[in-house]
Amino acid sequence: MNSSVIVFPGSNCDRDIAVALEKLQFKNKMVWHKDTELPKSDLIVIPGGFSYGDYLRSGAIAGKSLILKEVIRASEKGCPILGVCNGFQILIETGLLKGTLLRNKNLKFLSKDVYLKILNIKNKFCNKYTLNQVIKLNIAHNEGNYFTNEEHLKKLEDLELIPFKYCNEKGVIDENNNPNGSLNNIAGIFNENKNILGMMPHPERMINKLFSGDDGINLFSSLMN
Repeated sequence: MNSSVIVFPGSNCDRDIAVALEKLQFKNKMVWHKDTELPKSDLIVIPGGFSYGDYLRSGAIAGKSLILKEVIRASEKGCPILGVCNGFQILIETGLLKGTLLRNKNLKFLSKDVYLKILNIKNKFCNKYTLNQVIKLNIAHNEGNYFTNEEHLKKLEDLELIPFKYCNEKGVIDENNNPNGSLNNIAGIFNENKNILGMMPHPERMINKLFSGDDGINLFSSLMN
């Protein structure tokens, strides 16, 4: 399978994503944000980092990059697109995902491991996990507090467009185990066709059991599957 990772000024997780993809035998290419053509891609990844130093608003400047016109066209054809952390913020800025990402509830940058409960495995991103499985991933963000209106929140819940939520090690989903204040403990969302996933936790940081844990690798193997 062919993958493309979009690189912006200030990105700092693009190489991590590339390592994860190549470990799963993706044929990966790095694509500069000023390019106007995408290589043949079975998966497009918008990585985490601090594109343009998070000036103006996280992801706002990157969301106007030339290559994103091609990303939007690919999404309309059903190409799987993954946005991690700043990539999630960029997907929202482009309108590919709805809602907004506000400052964390404690107004502080968070960098730590968190638990997630898998709520939907009938999609291209999570089919290698088991339903209600609890996994551990890393977060590192200042604006990860997901918010949307009541109508859209109901749609996310009713159509099962929330693949995972923050929880504790036993899978309990409540306010005490919500690191950033996200509505309903939401850690990531799909678009209605479930070919676009935006998530704040970093699966690419959890692909080696000896270093940090390997709970993120099944997201990439799901895509390969």
